[in-house]
Amino acid sequence: MRLAITAALVATLAPATARADPVEDFYKGRAITILVGYSPGGSYDAAARVLAKYMGRYIPGKPNIVTQNMPGAGTLTLVNALYNVSPKDGTTFGIFARGMAMEPLIGGAETRFDSSKFTWIGSSTNEISMCVTYGNSPVKAWADALVKDFTVAGNGSGSDPDVFANVLSSLFGLKGRLISGFPGSAEISLAMERGEVDGRCGWSWSSIKAEKADWLKDGKLNLIVQLALKKAVDLPNVPLVTDFARNDRERQILQLIFSRQTMGRPFAAPPGVPADRVRALRFAFDETMKDPEFLAEAEKRGLEINPVSGADVEALVAELYRTPKDVVAQTRAATERVK
Repeated sequence: MRLAITAALVATLAPATARADPVEDFYKGRAITILVGYSPGGSYDAAARVLAKYMGRYIPGKPNIVTQNMPGAGTLTLVNALYNVSPKDGTTFGIFARGMAMEPLIGGAETRFDSSKFTWIGSSTNEISMCVTYGNSPVKAWADALVKDFTVAGNGSGSDPDVFANVLSSLFGLKGRLISGFPGSAEISLAMERGEVDGRCGWSWSSIKAEKADWLKDGKLNLIVQLALKKAVDLPNVPLVTDFARNDRERQILQLIFSRQTMGRPFAAPPGVPADRVRALRFAFDETMKDPEFLAEAEKRGLEINPVSGADVEALVAELYRTPKDVVAQTRAATERVK
């Protein structure tokens, strides 16, 4: 009788044990935090908030997901904290400037992280950035920018507006003087309206269309140059930065700088997250990028969705770090602030 009872219990419990999911057990009843490296109101912030609303439904245990803003130093504050302070258990990941992955390679002044060790979750889009000026700025085209003094806003070391402005000045002699330290897009836009700066060199075309459609409609933006490796299909007449490369070395530098556009809205967790949770987070991210409700809300908010998987972002970072050292050195010099 005892043997029969024991056998029955084993038969009853075995399927439950087989179905046990350690990832589901871990996330059930927990919350995940998405850290945002910019102040509220910009496209990075919107990308994180929309993702947070839907991604939890695809993670085993269906954890609640919340966002928390941590602006500072062009998102360097967040990246350093994410890498060194945040829990490495899959309960925290962040979104930050796409150029931060390259900062230890070509910047590095205050970096305390190794980009190749981040747990890359994915990117919600690839991007094309723009160099623009506002309203009645004397600089209305690329030719003007080479001969007329003007000012451009930046966020901090490693951010696109800072890096791109410095590269354009170093390689081509652009006359844009960088004024850095703005915490986010909203503050830069306000400064442009007030005439405190002329423009910015490093503003995603998708963000411009989403956030400043009225500026475009009213002709308040001068589109100077596209900052990417390929043109936007709807901007055939705005020049591409690589068109101005005068030799192979300049083309290599531009390739290294603007490859970051492939991961236009990167999400990453700290290093050391358990492999099963990494798989779960990447799967949930990929599934969210196909979710009809998510896509509808993203469209409503003007967010472009053209996702890149976490594995592909990881491979891109690894490839960029294999760039020859002499090209890296010249690229680093080109990103240094022009006095």
